[in-house]
Amino acid sequence: MTTGIDPDSNARSIAAGMERAAGEGASMLFTPEMALLLDRNRKRAAEHVVPEANNRQLARLRDCAARYGIWLALGSLPVQRLEDERWANRSLVIDDRGEIRARYDKIHMFDVSLSSGESWRESAQYAPGEKVVVVPDTPVGRLGLAVCYDIRFPALFEALGREKCDCIAIPAAFTVPTGDAHWHLMQRARAVEASAYVVAAAQVGEHADGRSTYGHSLVVDPWGEVVLDMGASAQDQPGLARIDPVRITEVRAQLPSLANRRDLPR
Repeated sequence: MTTGIDPDSNARSIAAGMERAAGEGASMLFTPEMALLLDRNRKRAAEHVVPEANNRQLARLRDCAARYGIWLALGSLPVQRLEDERWANRSLVIDDRGEIRARYDKIHMFDVSLSSGESWRESAQYAPGEKVVVVPDTPVGRLGLAVCYDIRFPALFEALGREKCDCIAIPAAFTVPTGDAHWHLMQRARAVEASAYVVAAAQVGEHADGRSTYGHSLVVDPWGEVVLDMGASAQDQPGLARIDPVRITEVRAQLPSLANRRDLPR
């Protein structure tokens, strides 16, 4: 996706992707981080940020999930929290009946200044989440949830590894400089560490708010092999990959790092 500043347009793109993916035999669609709204202008974005229960684009996608009989891992969307004025960067898993099966609020805030001159302060508007989330019964098995910058913090993936996830979703909106340097490296590393598939749906291209994102939506298998790489061109359509439970079993039998893991002395 190349998500823009109009949530209705973005929702239409996701709905079309759900219909196409279901028609091609997919059981689950994964979208990037901030799939319904990507806008660095906070004043303009605030017009569209509402509590989860009031989000009409989300309601539409839930209806689409039921209509097309497909699960949706909605990478994230900005949600107005009820506790205070800050927002949550929230990932949602919706089943094929349109029911929300899990919510995960991004834990690690992207507060960085890059040598390219880009500066980002996610914590200025967003409150960090506090819970590790695993969805037990999805079409891809036990699904662990993370979002973008979370990938740089091994403790989260240690926790997901202990939960024996079959697959980990890492939706993202990576900058081009950080993507060039670390995207493939870190996705492959997380798959190997967890002996699990990683599905990393990524924003791509030039966005309406002026930013550029790296792209390369990936599916990586538990051995670290890239199963799917959608590249750096804006396609606005789904790619198709198979999550093979036999492959997970083979890798864990061959290299049982999860079983061999020990707590380190303090």
